[in-house]
Amino acid sequence: MAKCVFCKKQQVSGNKVSHSNIKTRTKNNPNIQRLKALVGTKIKRILVCTRCIRSGKVTRPVPRSAQTQKIATPA
Repeated sequence: MAKCVFCKKQQVSGNKVSHSNIKTRTKNNPNIQRLKALVGTKIKRILVCTRCIRSGKVTRPVPRSAQTQKIATPA
C-alpha cells in the first residue's frame, strides 16, 4: 500500500472485537489521492492524503488555460 508523501500516513491494522469478544483482523486505509503538485520547480504526480491537501501542504499548479489566457488591460 502506498503512503502520503508529506505525513507518511499508511495502512494500519487492528482487531475488530465483537460482542462475544471474537477478534477479527481488519485493515484501515488512509484516503490517499493521486494528484499533480509542484515539487520544487517541476510538476509531478504524487500520492497525498486528503488531510494534507485540505491543510494546504500541497501546492497545486496553475491550470494551463489560466496561464495562456491574457487579460486585456484598459488603455
